[in-house]
Amino acid sequence: MAVEACTVIPMIPITPAISISESELEESFIRSPGPGGQKVNKVETAVQLRFDAAHSPNLPPEIFARLRGIAGQRMTTAGVIVITARRFRSQDRNRQDARDRLVELIRKATEVPKKRRPTRPSMGAKRRRMESKKKRGVVKKGRGRVSDTD
Repeated sequence: MAVEACTVIPMIPITPAISISESELEESFIRSPGPGGQKVNKVETAVQLRFDAAHSPNLPPEIFARLRGIAGQRMTTAGVIVITARRFRSQDRNRQDARDRLVELIRKATEVPKKRRPTRPSMGAKRRRMESKKKRGVVKKGRGRVSDTD
């Protein structure tokens, strides 16, 4: 009886139905600006996380379309999301921060926006609006030059 070795690729859960593979993430480490003490010019603690959302098999097209709008400048024209994390001095904490921000971004894209139902103002609201405009007009009409005969 032969036992096959199977490699399990860790998954990052987004929602109960959607999760992305860690192999889809590309991390590079860069030098972080700001305070860092003696090792500031030696250690690359900032993390630049790249996720190719356009070619991800785990993202449905409608979620990708909403993600494009939500991500804004963080998404390239090719559909790659780039997140730079440099809030912390430690590489591990920045790495986790970048992943958390990516998960939150995708989670926002999974929420379906409510459809707007157009409404019209009621007759009473229209009447009150017109009355307030008339009152304001009377107040403004009362302003002006004072004549010598008054």
